[in-house]
Amino acid sequence: MTLIYLCMKAHFEIEFLPDAVKFLDNLDEKTRDKIYYNIRKSQFVNDNELFKKLNDFIWEFRTLYNGKAYRLFSFWDKTDGEEIMVVATHGLVKKTQKTPAKDIKKADEIRRQYLNHKAKGK
Repeated sequence: MTLIYLCMKAHFEIEFLPDAVKFLDNLDEKTRDKIYYNIRKSQFVNDNELFKKLNDFIWEFRTLYNGKAYRLFSFWDKTDGEEIMVVATHGLVKKTQKTPAKDIKKADEIRRQYLNHKAKGK
């Protein structure tokens, strides 16, 4: 991480849900490090190559490493109307250009469950 990022305030925090952790844990160390580096970088710079909106609610962290496209799906958790935290739901290694609709749907279902559970806890 470059020094400039250490002096800046992150735009958002990140929480990794169990499926996201499992996806990352199953990758080799260098790939995982590259994905973490890109996620951290996306907290400071707006770059669609790193963090891209897929629909109204679902976003993806994007990493291209050793010829493979890694995606980590996520959504914003808005507390008091502010987008302060991104929740990573699950990941995949893309085999085609198009992001599979079933994975976007899965991320949205996880988002709904997460927000319902959070609402019940208040």
